[in-house]
Amino acid sequence: MATLLLFGKVGSNIFGGETEGESEKIDWLTDTIATTLHTATTSFDVDADEAFADVGDEVANGNGYTATTGYPLVNKTLTYNATGNKTVMDNTVDPTWTASGAGFAANSAVFRDSTSDNLIGYLPFGSTITLAASDTLTINLDATSGVWYATAV
Repeated sequence: MATLLLFGKVGSNIFGGETEGESEKIDWLTDTIATTLHTATTSFDVDADEAFADVGDEVANGNGYTATTGYPLVNKTLTYNATGNKTVMDNTVDPTWTASGAGFAANSAVFRDSTSDNLIGYLPFGSTITLAASDTLTINLDATSGVWYATAV
């Protein structure tokens, strides 16, 4: 998997925001964490984007893609490895979409907490991937590094 680029405010949103009561905390195991697909016209501002509405241009609903919901991660894990001082947030099932009808095109994926509406990170594909009917797009999550990880020093 390519590198997931974290949104700047994900660190503070894990703990509830920069000011008291600003946002709900991101709870990796309990909250609904979703992966959504976005078009080539999406631009990301890692310093300002914080909520899902901040990153427009999601792939249109239909043809094998469900807009707003995207792909909910249903087999999430959170593990700590004391040997490497590494906490890994993972999902044991790779996000997958199968196009139907006219298909769809995507240029990036966004990982977000749809319970708290906080953005986590985005994955640029490097180019637009166009799917025709019955084509499949799978985001292969790294078995070692998960969706993302944090290392203690």
